[in-house]
Amino acid sequence: MSATSTQELNIKTTDEDFLPLEGTDYVEFYVGNAKQAAMFYKAAFGFESVAYAGPETGQKDKVSYVIRQHKLTFVLTTSLRPDTLISEHVNKHGDGVKVLALRTKDAKDAWEQTTKRGGKSYLAPVTLSDEDGEVVMSGIHTYGETVHLFIERKNYRGAFMPGFRKWNSVFKPEGTGLLYVDHCVGNVGWNQMNPWVKYYEDVMGFKNILSFDDKDISTEYSALMSKVMSNGNGYVKFPINEPAEGKKKSQVEEYLDFYNGEGVQHIAIATHDIISTVTELKKRGVEFLPIPASYYEDLLDRVGHIDEDLKPLKELGILVDRDDEGYLLQIFSRPLQDRPTLFFEFIQRKGAKSFGKGNFKALFEALEREQDARGNL
Repeated sequence: MSATSTQELNIKTTDEDFLPLEGTDYVEFYVGNAKQAAMFYKAAFGFESVAYAGPETGQKDKVSYVIRQHKLTFVLTTSLRPDTLISEHVNKHGDGVKVLALRTKDAKDAWEQTTKRGGKSYLAPVTLSDEDGEVVMSGIHTYGETVHLFIERKNYRGAFMPGFRKWNSVFKPEGTGLLYVDHCVGNVGWNQMNPWVKYYEDVMGFKNILSFDDKDISTEYSALMSKVMSNGNGYVKFPINEPAEGKKKSQVEEYLDFYNGEGVQHIAIATHDIISTVTELKKRGVEFLPIPASYYEDLLDRVGHIDEDLKPLKELGILVDRDDEGYLLQIFSRPLQDRPTLFFEFIQRKGAKSFGKGNFKALFEALEREQDARGNL
């Protein structure tokens, strides 16, 4: 299947949107050391301290640090004991995404709508309250051990949610221009992409707005297939990848091997000025996939006029692609931990609503060079 028309990306909310979502509320990572992870994300990416939960707040078996930059909120959680589900998750997967929390006006209805359509319940609706109001939460399972929580916080005015206290820190690094989650990509096993596409269609009312097969995303050695799922208003997008046959192991297969199962491959984060953002991230030690100079030789012939000078894009390794609506600029980090699993994408959209199909080959080859260096290709 070739890529569908980018005009289909202009999603409109309809009366059939039984699961109205307002975007990503937060992403929760299960990590080996939340305090150190919080320091890393603050120092490297410019997050600010928001809230904390742990023994001091009545949470005896785990700690969580909440950090934020603009509308991008991360929660970093660690178990305090070796025999918990959190410890098992970290031991099996390494640091990784456990929760993709989605904001909604009615968390109870979101749970009822999705579970009656076949969603497996993770958390029945629960109301948390304190002196700052109340938050209603519910949740369902998705691929691997990942879950979606539905968060209703219209009646809450505290720092994050009940059970957390405001986290005051004297370490307040400057932000790097990160805005919000643009999309979040999941890797699933062989022949599992279409079942999960159907799950998002049936259970959550999402639409498949874009599809790529092994002809779109391949090199001499490996390939993958991908379908992009979007909710009714387009605020939440989940591309889903699966491996495809190739001469050697693909990036998805390597991920599945080292993550020990299906999970979140990367989080794409929006910025209004990718050159400034990436320049600052590099100063702070964030590493990115290297792109060969040859990529830029005929770039303007491929994508047409762009507002940016080519020189800084080439120096930073930023990729450019165009669709019917405009163009986008994107770059991909190296994995954020020693296992070659989770990484970040940084993206600036100049009208484009697609996902950089024209860059797939360059990105895939860059990933393969990294795989080869690790001896995993």
